[in-house]
Amino acid sequence: MTYQPDINKLDNQAVDGLLGVSNSLAYKVHEIERHLHSGSSWFELAGTPSGETHVAVRIGDSDGAGAFVLDAGDSSATPTWGSWVQILGSSDTPARTAMAYFDPHQITISAAERTGIYYLQFGRGDSGAAALAAGTYTEIVIDTTNRAGGEVVEVQTGRAPAGSKLWARCLFPGQDTATISLFIGIHEYEG
Repeated sequence: MTYQPDINKLDNQAVDGLLGVSNSLAYKVHEIERHLHSGSSWFELAGTPSGETHVAVRIGDSDGAGAFVLDAGDSSATPTWGSWVQILGSSDTPARTAMAYFDPHQITISAAERTGIYYLQFGRGDSGAAALAAGTYTEIVIDTTNRAGGEVVEVQTGRAPAGSKLWARCLFPGQDTATISLFIGIHEYEG
């Protein structure tokens, strides 16, 4: 048997990152690195939305109308989610030039009508119901009891093509209606 030097080790191999072979180790490592070391874009409600194509603007935009407001359904007897609210339209991403994908990664709660536990769902698709059916949603729990306004909350989701619609809704157990206001932050990727 002949000794082979370590030249074929993984750490000695060139990688193409996200331009390489999809689902290869190099691809995944590069995607993780971009996620951890990329900039964020934050969004607020558009002052002049246009159907399902334009509902959000970057924070500080002159057309910004503040936080998105979710209203819980009637959960006084049986848990009922509030209506889906669109928080990204099909033309709202990419926010940065040449970006092909994004993932919602954080929210900031700016106000909550009630003190206690809110359940939030975020879904990517043509509608919130479509996101639930396709499994392209995530859920988080927010306890507003001791939460200071403006605190950043992590949202773990999958990556979506730019132009994907994003929806949100909430539930507050035991109550009929409860609003919560939030801003959404995304990461974007080249390919």
